[in-house]
Amino acid sequence: MSSTRPTSAPTKLAGVAGEAAYDVVVVGGGIVGLATAHQLTRRRPGVRLLVLEKEPRLAGHQTGHNSGVIHSGLYYPPGSRKARYAVEGARRMVDFCREHGLPVEVTGKVVVAASAEEVPRLDSLYERGVANGVRVTRLGPDGIREHEPHVRGVAGLHVADTGICDFVAVARAYGELAEAAGAEIRTGTAVTGIRPVPDGLTVHTDHGDVHTRQLVNCAGLHSDRVARLAGVRPPARILPFRGEYHELTPGRRHLVRTLVYPVPNPDFPFLGVHLTRGVDGSVHVGPNAVPALRREGYRWRQVSARDLAGTLSYPGFWRLARANWREGAMEVRRSLSRRLFAEAARRLVPEVREDDLRRAGAGVRAQAVAADGRLVDDFLVVETPTALHVLNAPSPAATASLPIGAELADRVVTRLDDARARIR
Repeated sequence: MSSTRPTSAPTKLAGVAGEAAYDVVVVGGGIVGLATAHQLTRRRPGVRLLVLEKEPRLAGHQTGHNSGVIHSGLYYPPGSRKARYAVEGARRMVDFCREHGLPVEVTGKVVVAASAEEVPRLDSLYERGVANGVRVTRLGPDGIREHEPHVRGVAGLHVADTGICDFVAVARAYGELAEAAGAEIRTGTAVTGIRPVPDGLTVHTDHGDVHTRQLVNCAGLHSDRVARLAGVRPPARILPFRGEYHELTPGRRHLVRTLVYPVPNPDFPFLGVHLTRGVDGSVHVGPNAVPALRREGYRWRQVSARDLAGTLSYPGFWRLARANWREGAMEVRRSLSRRLFAEAARRLVPEVREDDLRRAGAGVRAQAVAADGRLVDDFLVVETPTALHVLNAPSPAATASLPIGAELADRVVTRLDDARARIR
């Protein structure tokens, strides 16, 4: 497939005063960038479109390091963009996978209150799910066991709309569809600068310059840096958080049939350790959430002086740390201890033993944090006349990649049409 090979030859430019070499350049070959490219080719057949990805393969970072869960929309405030995207995105993701022969299962999931103190929060989740149009039912202890025989709790919810898929396969399918419609995808090509010119932008890369009328920044972990290259002062900074996973040994996978989640802790901004079955039959336990020492730091020993200095010099990091230091310290301890990981899993599945776990992969979440330490909880897009900068695309971004891509594509098409009308 051409999208897996670096293209080093620069595009021949028409010159900044003439016709742009491309109508649109998308920066970032993850699932959101590729969904945007796919949707652009559908909305504007013949669009001159280029996707730039700095890695030698597509979907190499956030897309390729997640649990593959298709989120239902249970957790998000009614009326929020997250809720709308998740509900629509889950339905469309299942349909897309089935249409294109990609692995997908609508498994449902169980959310478990392990103690009576968690029941009021579980009730609030139920109300949110109902308000968002999610198929959710209340469970007592016996109902939990009917769905998950090895799970114990005082109360629970069954969420019928949750599923699992392979998001890397989905992202690659988006790329293939975009290429088949005439788009160009260049891997192994990093953006090094962005310069405004009269009819758009010149994008400097380590393989030459390209010229575009519009740019869509879907650079994930580096989205704020790409925005600054374009002269934008981002309202938040990307702070990388690593989520580490263990998995159940093959002989213990029977302990979890589908997906098992805790009730979220409202005092901590991350969801907590849960157990999820993948399309390959494996059962992942996690993730925790610890600061990564590099924007692409999947292990403690992967350190970037630049990235670490950027985190430590940012006031928002210290304000976030002060507000969450107890939970953060526990997450670091869990990172270093399989025993503590097993203890977290046992709150949901009492039969899990330390020896049942083995280390699996890790992912790094691009979390946008404001200078006051507030986590940017919803999608954040900053617009300029020639660019859309997606500065926060949190979960459920993979689930919702089709509606997100459609909305971004619609905005770009409107801009191209407006520019064409002005020329006339």
